[in-house]
Amino acid sequence: MSHREVERLITVMEALRVGCPWDAAQTHRSLVTYLVEEAAEVVEAIEAGTDTDLVEELGDLLLQVVFHAEIARTEGRFTIDDVARGIAGKLVARHPYVFGEGSVPEDLMGSWEQRKRAEKGRTSALDGIPPLNALARTMKVVSRARSHAVGVDLPAEPVTASEVGDSIVALVARAQASGVDADQAVRDAVRSLEDAIRSAEAGAGIRGNPERG
Repeated sequence: MSHREVERLITVMEALRVGCPWDAAQTHRSLVTYLVEEAAEVVEAIEAGTDTDLVEELGDLLLQVVFHAEIARTEGRFTIDDVARGIAGKLVARHPYVFGEGSVPEDLMGSWEQRKRAEKGRTSALDGIPPLNALARTMKVVSRARSHAVGVDLPAEPVTASEVGDSIVALVARAQASGVDADQAVRDAVRSLEDAIRSAEAGAGIRGNPERG
């Protein structure tokens, strides 16, 4: 695989930071909106676009990574090589059954989460969840609770993707007709779930003992 085009992108970005007033003025913070938008456009291309659309949107997202790394390089903080080195090292460390010895674990997600927990010294299944929209955060919280085997009761009846989509749309429609902010309602509900998870962890003696589990 050739890396020439990636190297060309990095060179182009370096030139833009010197020669374009707009690019030169950007900061990590000023680019946040663009980063979020480009990630959303990748999702749109995956779900409703063509390969041509996906190539373009992945390129736009890659630009954001290179842009942030170039800002940091000019400030003497880190480089794109540091970014690549970090993620490559993380992937190798978290896949010993690929890059070392041992068999593939039966619970791949649980094994991944436990390695993350040990690396980062996390004491709760909820640590490290980024600021997501209400539905995405709910999915992440539920996933973490299950992969960390936290003792909370969660529904597990089988359901199809179309049933999930139709039910959520119907609930939102009912909420709107009833004057209920559906997004706020989900945030309140997932906050209650997070409280229950923390209580369960405290009861099991998980907090303060990041090596457990």
